[in-house]
Amino acid sequence: MSDQDERYDSGSDTNVEHPISIPSEVPVLPLRDTVLFPNSFIPLAVARESSVRLIEEAIASGALVGVFTQREAATEEPAQADLYPIGTVTRIHKMLKLPDGSLRLIVQGLERLQILRLNTVHPYLRAAVEPATEVTVEEDRLEIDAFQRNIKTNFQQVVSLSPLLSDDLQVLTSNIEEPGKLADFIASSFTTIPTAVRQKVLEALDIRTRMDVLNRILIKELEVLELGSKIQSQVQSEVGKNQRDYFLREQMKAIQKELGEGDEQAKEIEEIRAKLESSGIPEPVLKEALRELDRLSKMPVAAAEYTVARTYLDWIVALPWAVRTEEVIDLARTKSVLDSDHSDLEKAKDRILEYLAVRKLNPAIKSPILCFVGPPGVGKTSLAKSIASSLDRKLVRISLGGMRDEAEIKGHRRTYIGALPGQIIQGLRRAESKNPVFVLDEIDKLGTDFRGDPASALLEVLDPEQNNTFRDHYLDVPFDLSAILFITTANFLDPVSPALQDRMEVLELPGYTDEEKLKIALEHLLDRQIENHGLTPEQISFEEAAIQTVIRSHTREAGVRNLERQIGSLCRKVARRRAEGLEAPVVVTSDTVLEMLGAPRFHDEEVVERTKEPGVAVGLAWTPVGGEVLFVEATLMAGGGTLTLTGHLGDVMKESAQTALSWFRAHAEEYGVNMAFYQDAELHVHVPSGAIPKDGPSAGVTMATALASRLTNRVVREDLAMTGEITLSGRVLPVGGIKEKVLAARRLGIPHVVVPRLNQKNIDEDLSEDLRREMTIHYVSSVDEVLELALEPSKVRVGGQSSESPIPHIAS
Repeated sequence: MSDQDERYDSGSDTNVEHPISIPSEVPVLPLRDTVLFPNSFIPLAVARESSVRLIEEAIASGALVGVFTQREAATEEPAQADLYPIGTVTRIHKMLKLPDGSLRLIVQGLERLQILRLNTVHPYLRAAVEPATEVTVEEDRLEIDAFQRNIKTNFQQVVSLSPLLSDDLQVLTSNIEEPGKLADFIASSFTTIPTAVRQKVLEALDIRTRMDVLNRILIKELEVLELGSKIQSQVQSEVGKNQRDYFLREQMKAIQKELGEGDEQAKEIEEIRAKLESSGIPEPVLKEALRELDRLSKMPVAAAEYTVARTYLDWIVALPWAVRTEEVIDLARTKSVLDSDHSDLEKAKDRILEYLAVRKLNPAIKSPILCFVGPPGVGKTSLAKSIASSLDRKLVRISLGGMRDEAEIKGHRRTYIGALPGQIIQGLRRAESKNPVFVLDEIDKLGTDFRGDPASALLEVLDPEQNNTFRDHYLDVPFDLSAILFITTANFLDPVSPALQDRMEVLELPGYTDEEKLKIALEHLLDRQIENHGLTPEQISFEEAAIQTVIRSHTREAGVRNLERQIGSLCRKVARRRAEGLEAPVVVTSDTVLEMLGAPRFHDEEVVERTKEPGVAVGLAWTPVGGEVLFVEATLMAGGGTLTLTGHLGDVMKESAQTALSWFRAHAEEYGVNMAFYQDAELHVHVPSGAIPKDGPSAGVTMATALASRLTNRVVREDLAMTGEITLSGRVLPVGGIKEKVLAARRLGIPHVVVPRLNQKNIDEDLSEDLRREMTIHYVSSVDEVLELALEPSKVRVGGQSSESPIPHIAS
């Protein structure tokens, strides 16, 4: 190919305007992301094979070319719908062919062109076109002149703010007087605006509309540029301010040095150093703190790390590394304080007195880790407060209920924004003593999630062999927790991990008897509630019978929380009467209780009513809120030898029922029942209330009694409740929660209780002498003994509904 073929130059004068004649059909050159305006020159790169052929033939024939912008740049072979309808008729001025076959062009836009239809697609596009004539309405002339001035002003401001536009454009625009050409020139020069927006200017044939569109574009671009300039100025100003502050600080240091004045930061550093050295901090911790202090002294105050390091040192200084509360070890005084604050709870009180006695003989002994376990309202937390008061120690209490983040115990590492030590270290800072009584409330309510396991974090805290070097993540230095008397509380221990249980000495706080509740009410609750409600003992008094009525008829709990709530309700009603004008003192009697609190919520007749028929036995269960009476119902019907269990029972309880049935089937003939009774019968065992989940082995004897009662058609004694686990051989095994279960039977007016013989030691230790005299405890070792005690000889008790129909398969 010759050099002439490689290059092309039209040689025409680009500054001279010649009238042109637009043919009715022109070759169409599609453009990507480019808009060509009339009276403008732009470079183009042509690479598509069809477009290259179009250019070569147009140059050879001297033809004009129609240039139209594609709607989507990614379209490779555009159809008419892919092109904007308004384009520009173009003359090719220069062409350079590159070795890869692509072309580089300089083209001149002449006039607007409207595409009518595509006539040819191959080898390149050809279209029928017509000129797109500009429209000027004479009435718009004044508005067009105003637009023209605004556009020139706004464009000059845009040029002055934009680094992408040459300052020469300001001179060029000032010399253009025709509004349409001015708009085209600015739009063609303004390559930063989107293609679709520039196309709108090209398609605006009405001059006023074109000027309006362009003016809006310039205003928006001007706002963007001004905002960018403002941001840039702010950044530069901030940088300049920081540099200025730095130089001023350096000058201030020099001036202070010349005047002999100390640097404030240096004074602060020395104050912290003096506090560290005089606070009794252990040597390894002091070494780490001084190293951090040296880092702090080399930091500028404005540095972000300065605040982090300063806060860390403040925590180190504030902790009671060597500060101890001087405790008073007076066993008689401690016993007096504990007895005055709490009735009963002898085991817990004795353990505290034993600890003090040993500590008096050996001050270096490690403090025990105590865990008070019992139903709500029995005084676990308040007992811990009384212990702190009796020892003259500070008290710290944190609630573990719902805690799910390990960092709550061991703190966050200092790399985190807003990091703080854990609750243990924070509590010691509040106490300002290293040997407080530290209460960890509701340890059985700890949770676990993706942030860690707080219970595992407590393993180090509650281990006397490890907690003398407890390392909080935030402090990252050892702190001695061995002087703390840790007391944890829980309603029950099942959710607590075995490893954590192993570190604690468990002291069970059982529920109160009615007499103990009465004593607590008379000695503590009445005075507190009378005072809380703005009354005086002269204005309101309570008869003992009234308190007993509240205890037996309106509350049924192991603790005294609801009892205090009901006493508060009585005080509120009396307070209202006095506020309404009553002057006479009020004596609260049993009748007053029924009048103010309404009908009794609990009735002792429930057991009698429910045990009138065979198949109903009364069991005793332990729950986290105290003992409960459990009714077990059994019925027999025709069927195919199945056992149905209902009542929301757990797996252990279901297995107890199956064990009870298997035992009775093996011993059926001993009770006058044919061993084959199960072949044609279906048994159904139900434990109300069905909505409450139930589980545990202690209902085994109750299940066996209910089944035996129904199969022998003998009712169960109405004055008897029972508890115990059974085996297939008929042995009765010991169970837990004996005191709570006996109290539950007593609350319901059941005087006889059957318990495993191996639980006799629990009866002797846990039940008061008065309670043992009041209740009749039957000790059993086998199911036979239970049935002998529980089953009455008659079929149906007097007053029950008679059922004389024989049970199938009764042995003759």
